[in-house]
Amino acid sequence: MAVEEKYLDLPLEDVMGDRFGRYSKYIIQDRALPDARDGLKPVQRRILFAMHEEKNTHDKGFRKSAKTVGTVIGNYHPHGDSSVYEAMVRLSQTWKVRNVLVEMHGNNGSVDGDPPAAMRYTEARLSAISSELIRDIDKETVDYIPNFDDTIDEPVVLPARIPNLIINGSTGISAGYATEIPPHNLAEVIEAVIKRMDKPSVTVEELLQIIKGPDFPTGGIIQGYEGLKKAYETGKGKVVVRGRAKIEPLKGSREQIVIDEIPYEVNKAVLVKRMDELRLDRKVEGIAEVRDETDRTGLRIVVELKKEADSQGVLNYLYKNTDLQITYHFNMVAIKDKTPQLLGLTEMIDAYVGHQKEVVTRQTRFDLNKAERRAHIVEGLIKAVSILDELIQTIRASNDKQDAKNRIMDAYGFTETQAEAIVTLQLYRLTNTDITALEKEAAELQKAIASYQAILADENKLLSVIKKDLKQMKKLYAEDRRTKIEEKIEELTFNVEVTIASEDVITSVTEQGYVKRTSIRSYTASTDDDFTMKDNDHLISLYELNTTDHLLLFTNKGRYIPIPVHQMPDIRWKDLGQHLSNIASLDKEETIVKAIPIREFSKDKYLVFFTKNGMVKRSTLDLYYSQRYTRPLIALNLKKEDQLVNVHLSDGNQDIFVATSKGYGLWYHETEVSVIGQRAAGVKAIQLKSDEFVVNGVLMDELQEKRQLFVTTQRGACKRMTIDRFEKSSRAKKGLVMLRELKSKPHRIVGFDLVETDDVIKLMTIKGEHHTVKPMDLPISDRYSNGSYVIDTDLTGEVTSIHQKRGLSKAFDHQSNE
Repeated sequence: MAVEEKYLDLPLEDVMGDRFGRYSKYIIQDRALPDARDGLKPVQRRILFAMHEEKNTHDKGFRKSAKTVGTVIGNYHPHGDSSVYEAMVRLSQTWKVRNVLVEMHGNNGSVDGDPPAAMRYTEARLSAISSELIRDIDKETVDYIPNFDDTIDEPVVLPARIPNLIINGSTGISAGYATEIPPHNLAEVIEAVIKRMDKPSVTVEELLQIIKGPDFPTGGIIQGYEGLKKAYETGKGKVVVRGRAKIEPLKGSREQIVIDEIPYEVNKAVLVKRMDELRLDRKVEGIAEVRDETDRTGLRIVVELKKEADSQGVLNYLYKNTDLQITYHFNMVAIKDKTPQLLGLTEMIDAYVGHQKEVVTRQTRFDLNKAERRAHIVEGLIKAVSILDELIQTIRASNDKQDAKNRIMDAYGFTETQAEAIVTLQLYRLTNTDITALEKEAAELQKAIASYQAILADENKLLSVIKKDLKQMKKLYAEDRRTKIEEKIEELTFNVEVTIASEDVITSVTEQGYVKRTSIRSYTASTDDDFTMKDNDHLISLYELNTTDHLLLFTNKGRYIPIPVHQMPDIRWKDLGQHLSNIASLDKEETIVKAIPIREFSKDKYLVFFTKNGMVKRSTLDLYYSQRYTRPLIALNLKKEDQLVNVHLSDGNQDIFVATSKGYGLWYHETEVSVIGQRAAGVKAIQLKSDEFVVNGVLMDELQEKRQLFVTTQRGACKRMTIDRFEKSSRAKKGLVMLRELKSKPHRIVGFDLVETDDVIKLMTIKGEHHTVKPMDLPISDRYSNGSYVIDTDLTGEVTSIHQKRGLSKAFDHQSNE
């Protein structure tokens, strides 16, 4: 006979799915989420019930926490003692719970995140408000279930004579669900519950007239009415919560920021440390010292400022960059009908009112049964008093208690209950068993029975009982609101000077994308020749700027990086700069065309762009402001194979001159180019022939006609011309010739720029050789000459490009021309 197989062969995914499903159900229903009726998680309910059963209540002395924890573990909650104690401690923490449910003596933690003392040291008892959660539990108001080892029963839910879920809120994470319900003001919540009972059609907006918003135990300020409204309508939403801070004057024209309330669930010690780190790391300028002056009188954080510091700017920076301001996310999930549900405010109130209806109905039914039983006994006692002597004789003649009961039931028509009451009546009671007292009790009982029956028969009377009780709770436990509500979310603005030490520095940018800022000290201690660059790289810009300025770096691919000067790497003059790819993600073959210094992104200034394929674009400067510089942004829309050749900053009154490779130049006013958006492509700058392209486009001020045009050809010829050799025209024309066309080996322009008295131009050849030219040493030529040969291209190779040799300039002395 084969041995019976003891094992099941099951697929792992089925077993995993089944086990995890069971685990999830348990976690969701019996651990992490609160019940919508009493607002308690199972461990909290068990702690309160155990303390109630042990008579560890607010009207008696404190008792060791360890004793309560032991009772909870032994009777109801077979889990770790630390989890029970931590839950118990949280119920006693005034900065976590709006109306504490447990009072504790000893160290129960702190707002700095300090751990509480061990449970053997602390003592606890139920708070007065907890007794309202448990009141009437002995009147069969709630269902009981057996505990984990079937030795005693525990309640499924507490009667909860206050709407605890909304008042104290809840927070928890389970499998697939999380909850975040903020605490509210007891008086407001009770008013809203009564309003909902009086007017079932009440809207969330009307309820928001009563419940202004969350009321955190730590106070603070909530901003964002729309976020509140959405959260109370749907159960999900977000608001801004900020600490309460004021700016106070000090001696010597200094000020300090004093914070006396911080956002809910923010760790004060971590907040103070973060503020001090911002001071140490010089992320924010103007903070002299950060002190935590909290004592028994209340919370107080002092941020002392330096002289002339922008106190409102520093405060706004702290709001933005520390937990002095947080975003609070509502996610109001609770167990309703044994299922986790996302509840809006009205659903939460309805769940509570539904629970109270059931509790009051069951309590009334219990009281009615008790009153009816007593009335029945009193009726028997009244009858007994009237025939007392006969009764005594009958009882004396009986053999035992049961015989006596049977005899008086048979002789006088008493019921079993009445007979029991008569035979157990103690003799001394006969001395004052006054018929009038019994008749008075009977009348009171009949009155009580009638009122109980009326409550059970009429829902309006039932609701009025609930309302009366809630009003009593409000009278006993109402407190003033601590959290202030503001309708609008304040936009946090602060000048860049708040965050950056204002300092003049030297900034350098090279064509291959090496950037750095250098202290003026390091620059003046060196010579220009000490500047380190890679071979075949050259300097595009060298400016003295302030750390509060910006540099707009434009690339040949029509993109730009708006890098704040203070974010440029601080490197010595003699050392190689840092490549832009470490700051922003550049493509291969992407080079820097121009670096434009900006102090203010004004609407009255314009950027004028020139592309290789003959396009020009003009946009207002303010469009190019961005706080993001970690990846390049689009400066203009380039068609395929096109490249950006130059970009200039203009005040709107400049002349444009465009030069092409085949020697044509076109001069017109910049107003010929319409102002368009940031990502647009622009319009035609000049009419190009086939195989012709734009070498450069420049801007000229009317007052600077002393500026002269300088041209270099691939054959090593250079020439200088004055602007008056040209006629002013209009956009998109062919332009006028700048070179004499030759049949063999014609000259082609490889370099074009404006030049002034002391300018030096560097010519680059195909063999990588450099040759410098001083344009002012050349004679002024007319448009039809090919200029003077300055290098022998047979020896050096053809000229490929030209670069102006850069000297240091103070950007904002002549920004309009750059």
